[in-house]
Amino acid sequence: MSGKWLERGECPECGSSDANVSHSEGYSHCFSCDTHFKEGTDQVVVPMQNKKEGFTAGELKGIDDRKISKATCKKFNTFVKTNGNTITHHIYQYYDSKGEYVGNKVKQVEGKKYWSEGNIQSAGLFGQDIFTPRGKYVTVCEGELDAMSAYELLGSKWPTVSIKSGAQAALRDCKSAFEYLNSFENVVLCFDSDKPGKEAAEKVAQLFEPNKCRIIHLEYKDANEYLKMNKRQKFTEEWWNAKPFTPAGIINLDSLQDSLYDEAHFETCLYPWSGLNDKTYGMRTGELVTFTSGAGMGKSSIIRELMHHLLKSTKDNIGVLAMEESIRSTAFNIMAVEANARLYIKEVRDQFDKKDLLKFQKDTLGTGRFFAFDHFGSIGNDEILNRVRFMAKALECRWIILDHLSILVSGQEQFGDERKSIDILMTKLRSLVEETGCGLLLVSHLRRPSGDTGHENGKEITLSHLRGSASIAHLSDSCIGLERNQQAADEVEANTTVLRILKNRYTGDVGIASYLYYDKETGRMSQIDNPFDVETTTDEEVPF
Repeated sequence: MSGKWLERGECPECGSSDANVSHSEGYSHCFSCDTHFKEGTDQVVVPMQNKKEGFTAGELKGIDDRKISKATCKKFNTFVKTNGNTITHHIYQYYDSKGEYVGNKVKQVEGKKYWSEGNIQSAGLFGQDIFTPRGKYVTVCEGELDAMSAYELLGSKWPTVSIKSGAQAALRDCKSAFEYLNSFENVVLCFDSDKPGKEAAEKVAQLFEPNKCRIIHLEYKDANEYLKMNKRQKFTEEWWNAKPFTPAGIINLDSLQDSLYDEAHFETCLYPWSGLNDKTYGMRTGELVTFTSGAGMGKSSIIRELMHHLLKSTKDNIGVLAMEESIRSTAFNIMAVEANARLYIKEVRDQFDKKDLLKFQKDTLGTGRFFAFDHFGSIGNDEILNRVRFMAKALECRWIILDHLSILVSGQEQFGDERKSIDILMTKLRSLVEETGCGLLLVSHLRRPSGDTGHENGKEITLSHLRGSASIAHLSDSCIGLERNQQAADEVEANTTVLRILKNRYTGDVGIASYLYYDKETGRMSQIDNPFDVETTTDEEVPF
């Protein structure tokens, strides 16, 4: 360096009385704050730490439109480029763990374009270099401006840093800086209030031990919004009120208080058969009930009865996804129960006047509360799940009937076998019930038992006979098996379906619940007394 140092004087930047030394080449340098000035002015020419080949240089001044002071910009090593009195670029300096200046993140104000210079990957969090570890609090923000804003809003008392690359990289950035962040007693996450910000905060929070990490729930978008609106007190309150993170689904039971006794979140509808109600206390929204049956057990008749019963016993919308029949067949099945006649058979329909048929239609389908899935050909599981969600949320169906599970996974090879496919589908259906709060009535078929006697000959059903996977039993709130001996010599026995409760999470009461007799003339299923001379079954509770 040519020339020579001249005399000491006051620094307009840091206020030192004698650290700013003038130079013979027309500038001065403060050896206290390491800042260059043009001679006779307080204009920053190039701070020494920003003087790196190939890097964008700027001047030190406040970012007025964001209400960020010059002192804060200096604290965070943030500079600006200007065009006249207009700020055109922000320059955020980044440092590595040794305090070495390694790169810039440059923001072009117009168009909000960003680019990096140097080796940002090797840098710590923005601001990490200026706050020593092992303090009481550190606040992590989603952007550089927000970190500086939070610092000012908190009275310039507490360390604030920012992740480097936005919400999508928050977890990666915080993992890299974990040792530094974890050294503080409390980590406060102040990410944006939008969905990506909230999701990123939950992911980052799970890096730390319980009660160490707190998440601020911002009313406004980010910390800078509070600063621009002069909402310092409100931000401070939200910062102090930030609650320790707990994973989704885990709550302090004390927080339930009076809501513990609020039954409004679910609805109960009794079954049309008293024996079943005695053991289950009815069916409830928010539960998944599986009816399992072999061929010829009376499954279709029971589903018809349940659809009609839900219509007449509730004021709710009802969704039906019948995978082996057309919506026209579904419509006639519902009307059949109303008519007390098998209208799903054309020859039976032909015996009624059109006027009567229209009345049956009006009193069932005409209520506007039935919704059916009109499908054609094969259909993927995701589409079925989307239809169930749409019925529950958009159409507000409180009860949904899905008939049947086995056909949805038949022939699927993407997961290797039927069992795995059922596991995945049942898990998703269970999640849907929890998400929407609907009552889901699911039909599942039985696998053929070993031995000579099949279900069509009245073999007793157990949970092990469920076709495909144990997840059906595990994820259902109730499992009800249908038993029937089609080959019985006695006509009553041959047309009687036994409802056997295989699982009952609500009361734990299992075993035979009802005997339903199928009337061939009406197509109806009505409860009768035990028609068999000998009771051969046991009521054994199954621990699921």
